[in-house]
Amino acid sequence: MTAAAAAPATSVVPGLALAAAGAVAFSAKAIIVKLAYRYGVDAVTLIMYRMLFALPLFVALAWWAGRGRPALTRRDLKVIAGLGFSGYYLASFLDFAGLQYISASLERLILYLNPTLVLALSVLLFRQRVRAAQLLGLAVSYAGVLLVLGHEVVLSGAGTMLGAALVFGSAVSYAVYLVYSGSEVRRLGALRLTGWATGVACGLCLLQFVLLRPLQAAAVAPEVLWLSLLNAVFCTFVPVVMVMMAIERIGATLTAQTGMIGPLSTIALGVIILGEPFNGWIVAGTALVLLGIALLARANAMTTKG
Repeated sequence: MTAAAAAPATSVVPGLALAAAGAVAFSAKAIIVKLAYRYGVDAVTLIMYRMLFALPLFVALAWWAGRGRPALTRRDLKVIAGLGFSGYYLASFLDFAGLQYISASLERLILYLNPTLVLALSVLLFRQRVRAAQLLGLAVSYAGVLLVLGHEVVLSGAGTMLGAALVFGSAVSYAVYLVYSGSEVRRLGALRLTGWATGVACGLCLLQFVLLRPLQAAAVAPEVLWLSLLNAVFCTFVPVVMVMMAIERIGATLTAQTGMIGPLSTIALGVIILGEPFNGWIVAGTALVLLGIALLARANAMTTKG
């Protein structure tokens, strides 16, 4: 191989590394949440601490990304508030609540259905046409989730259905954010929008705690504080920056494809750290979900070219 041919391949390595590290860090969030629940904390308190620690980081990110850009208008503030509520507050809270009832592996598989939900919303809201290949991708993906869900219901009982419904609601909420944020990302910038929208979500999580819990509920085990700090920094803020940097280097498509290691890393961490079961049902379900998302991505690419 000549030096000229090797250069392009070498140039994508940093971007691939950033995308992979970001996907693994995002996926580790579920592991940390499950560990924190072992200390008797509830979802409202746990997400409050995560957002409390993340707030100054995202405000700083929004300020840095907005330097030299026009000031936010009243319309911008309304859009940011709406996207922050849907994409980061509601999606995060439902996810945290659902993790009280289901395994980290199933949670990650449900969240990985996000592209199918974006497609469904595009059909409902914008009358987008659906191709047979896209329907095949959807069917394969949901078959994988239902396979794992059915197995977990047998093992853990009816509470699994509630947890799965909450996490699915989280995926729907984040899909709404993705559908409506496209034009705003191009106008405001990805990092600036993410910083302010997440800042809104942080404020809502803090307000939620004040309204729903007595202040004494903030007294939690030191381990919960450390886990929340780890969650806020290395599973929330850092992966956001990593993924954005990866998109700049290798593009959104390759970044998304690299992110397919997310469910695999969650399963591995769940087995190693949490002692969650690892069996043929999980392997088969995960393989189906990943195959379905790959088929959907391929079908979407063909639709775009067509």
